Amino acid sequence: MSALANYGPRQLPGVTLIEGRLVRVEPIVDDRHFDALFAAFAQDGEGRIFDHLPYGPFADQAAFRRWAEATYLADNIRFHAILPSATGRAEGVAALMRTDTANGVTEIGHICLAPSLQRSRAASEAFYLIMNRVFDELGYRRLEWKCNDRNQSSKRAAERLGFVYEGLFRQHMIVKGRNRDTAWYAIIDCDWPVVKAGFEAWLAPANFDAEGRQQRALAEMREGLAALQ
Repeated sequence: MSALANYGPRQLPGVTLIEGRLVRVEPIVDDRHFDALFAAFAQDGEGRIFDHLPYGPFADQAAFRRWAEATYLADNIRFHAILPSATGRAEGVAALMRTDTANGVTEIGHICLAPSLQRSRAASEAFYLIMNRVFDELGYRRLEWKCNDRNQSSKRAAERLGFVYEGLFRQHMIVKGRNRDTAWYAIIDCDWPVVKAGFEAWLAPANFDAEGRQQRALAEMREGLAALQ
C-alpha cells in the first residue's frame, strides 16, 4: 500500500497574518498596502525590479492601483505583503500560486522586493515564514520556484534559500515580447526539516555581530546540518 494512501487534499493558503521577529507577512485582502507598495517600488527609479516580471513598471500611482486591484485581489492566487518590523510599511510582495490542493503542491512567485528590502534579514525571514506555512501549517508536499533562466539573481536566491534545481523548460513563455526559458526549482517535504533548521540557525541573533554582519551564511548553515543527517 502506498505511504500516501491516507493523504487528503490540503487547505488553500488562508488569510491569517504571519509574524516573525523581523518581519510581518500579511495576506493581501484589500487595498490598504497599495500606496505603500507603489512608494517602495518607486525607490527603483529605473524600474529594474520589473525586468523579469510580465508587468510593470507603472506610469503612475493610479495605474499601479488599477493593476494591483485586478491582480493582488484575484481569486486564484494568494498575494502576501511583506512589512519589515523596522518600518511597519509594505516593501514587497510574494504570492502562493498555481496551488494544487489534491497533490499538496504550490508555487511561490510574483516576488517583487523594493530595494530597501532586497538582501535583508527581513526578506529572508519572510521567505522562511511563508515556507513554514506551506509545509508545517498546511502540510503540503512540494513548494516550487520558477524563474526566467536569464534572471541570475532569482536563481541565486532560490539556491540560497534551499530550493533544488530540477531542470529547464525551453521556450516556456513569451514575456514582454521576449522568449523565456524557465528554470524550475523546488523544495519537497523531506527537504524541509534541514531547510527549516538552517533558516532558524541563520536567523538567530547570535549569528550576527553588532553591525548586523552574518557570522555564517545560510547555505553554510544548511549544509552543515545536512552533513549531520
